[in-house]
Amino acid sequence: MRRKLRPPIPPRHGLDPARLKLPDGTWPTLLAHLVDRLPRVTPDRIEQMLREERIHGTDGPLGVDTPYAPGSFIWFHRDLPDEVPVPFAIDVVHRDEHLLVVDKPHFLATIPRGQHILETALVRLRRDLDLPHLSPAHRLDRVTAGLVMFVITPEVRGRYQTLFRDRRVHKEYEAIAPHDPALALPRTVRSRIVKDRGVLAAREVPGEPNAETYVELLEHRDGRGRYRLVPSTGRTHQLRVHLSGLGIPILGDDFYPQLREKPLGDFTKPLQLLARVLDFDDPLTGAHRRFTSARRLTAWDDPEAWAASPA
Repeated sequence: MRRKLRPPIPPRHGLDPARLKLPDGTWPTLLAHLVDRLPRVTPDRIEQMLREERIHGTDGPLGVDTPYAPGSFIWFHRDLPDEVPVPFAIDVVHRDEHLLVVDKPHFLATIPRGQHILETALVRLRRDLDLPHLSPAHRLDRVTAGLVMFVITPEVRGRYQTLFRDRRVHKEYEAIAPHDPALALPRTVRSRIVKDRGVLAAREVPGEPNAETYVELLEHRDGRGRYRLVPSTGRTHQLRVHLSGLGIPILGDDFYPQLREKPLGDFTKPLQLLARVLDFDDPLTGAHRRFTSARRLTAWDDPEAWAASPA
């Protein structure tokens, strides 16, 4: 097995540097190649990064006159987008030698992506808990609150990730949505969900089902219901799509049934969806583990505060 190259520069803000392999080509300098390869970065910015010795090879920093070397590797830290701080804490539910389970708040992405880099659970936890090799065992949508599992030790990461890949983790969610007395529950919803690249919302289409959710009404009052959701599959936005398809879209959902644009800095009316339970047999010890979120959904616990929140 080929050994993985170790970055010659340390993490920054809990983020590992980006790594690029230089392909075969006849560029005269590294600068010329990067200008062609990184069209979203201005040539002046690339030249500035080289002059500031922010781009490294295996033997150290590289300069503006560095000759192009096909097959070699370079490392650098990308410029970060301006982010609105997410003003909610991450609660640690469990930590041992290998495993970290946290209770994620609404509006915080699990991993860096797009406009969310520093304001993500992974980067915050790496930095605040001094766990530079922390990695997620699975993901949770930015707008969904609740339990997320991370792996501390790189050598066992695959064992825990495989649990989710092979659907050996029992997951339960809680949602607040309208109550429809004519809707027969409990029931298992099966449908085919697709999400096209570059399109924000997923949709149900005819065909062989690829998504399955058990939906149970736990209680209801004042036209709202508190629902227990148990997914057997993990399609994008599956729970939100299935409840919307039943005519009871989750409160605070800006995607289903109708897409509404919401500024990234708007933390009002969070999606009333909570990853409540993770239940599995530990692949290292064989011990049975069950973790439960302590978070509550505002639209059920304090409906007046929910109603008073700006739309």
